[in-house]
Amino acid sequence: MSDNLAKEKVRETAMVDVAYELLQEKGEAMLYHDIMAEVSKVKGFTEEETENYIAQLYTEINIDGRFVCVGRNLWGIRAWYPTEQATDSAVAANVKDDDYDDIDDKLFDEDEDEMGEIEDMDDAYHDDEETDDYDDKVKEDVV
Repeated sequence: MSDNLAKEKVRETAMVDVAYELLQEKGEAMLYHDIMAEVSKVKGFTEEETENYIAQLYTEINIDGRFVCVGRNLWGIRAWYPTEQATDSAVAANVKDDDYDDIDDKLFDEDEDEMGEIEDMDDAYHDDEETDDYDDKVKEDVV
């Protein structure tokens, strides 16, 4: 009977609290996917229930101040980390540089160069219009 009571208590416990207890017991940061899998196992979720709750738990962990993201999808307990490590710099340190931003910068610079050339051509065109006598002659003929 106490086993049923314990199962009922686990079922009523919030997923985010189960995740916190899980991390406390493990003693180290875990990938979110692994946290969700363990929470699902503890709470006895079906595969469908797990799929339905995956975003909810992620949102709750993000909002809950007890958790901190210490790498790409790697979550730990805030108390384990000094304040300066629990910032974006910790995430940036664990993210592999894929050089995409360098490529974007190069493309952006090329686009800026092309825009400058187009503006120069446009300016030259408008300068020609100002000195074009054809428009003036047509206007005189119309009058």
